[in-house]
Amino acid sequence: MRARLAAGGLVLGLSATVLAGCGTSQVATYPTCTSGAVTLDLDQAANAATIAAVGKRIGMPNHAVTVALATALQESKLRNLDYGDRDSLGLFQQRPSQGWGTSAQVRDPVYAAKAFYGHLRRIPGWRTLPVTVAAQKVQHSGAPGAYAQWEDASRQLARALTGELAAALTCQFTPAPKPSGGVLVQQRATVELGPGGLGRTASAPQTWSTASWLVAHASSYGISTVSVAGRTWTAKRGSWKPDPRAAGLVWS
Repeated sequence: MRARLAAGGLVLGLSATVLAGCGTSQVATYPTCTSGAVTLDLDQAANAATIAAVGKRIGMPNHAVTVALATALQESKLRNLDYGDRDSLGLFQQRPSQGWGTSAQVRDPVYAAKAFYGHLRRIPGWRTLPVTVAAQKVQHSGAPGAYAQWEDASRQLARALTGELAAALTCQFTPAPKPSGGVLVQQRATVELGPGGLGRTASAPQTWSTASWLVAHASSYGISTVSVAGRTWTAKRGSWKPDPRAAGLVWS
């Protein structure tokens, strides 16, 4: 692992005001995704949603998702990097030479997230450890306190992406039709969300987690609207609005 990002600075390459506690802001640009005070670009949001989805699919609590997101924010800016310190690669800058998997595997966001959670699970008492301590015990970074700067941002993202908060993630972009998008999003949802894919809506948090996953990946699959539980999100508007016609989860 590496500690290549300086603590206290704006390191995400984000498109707008970001991450409470960093003390740095930029002028918003378009397209963008937001959750509270956290602003990401479309790729970063999709990667964050994948990390959260994998965690919930394998039964990890929301605290684990927070730890994973804080780690990926520090290590890669939530970008699936094809380079790094020595042989570090991917969202978590995992090193094939250290037993994390092949180069191709650690650059697969689903594999990388699952590998991270697998290591986290083996740490005694990890459920009650502070975010930065838990992250460091997995990563063995040269800057062990660096993950702390992302705690607020990762917690906000985790609450949105696990469905702990309803309608807490939104993205704004100009949607483009993608003829095979419907099939591809179903396939990808099964991989990331698990059996049942986009039908995993048994509880309110699970419903909103799935809805947030759709919004975060919407630009990749030509999705322009998501409706659920009395609200509808549209890509052009970039926000959730009350919609009395919205009931079960639907998208188009």
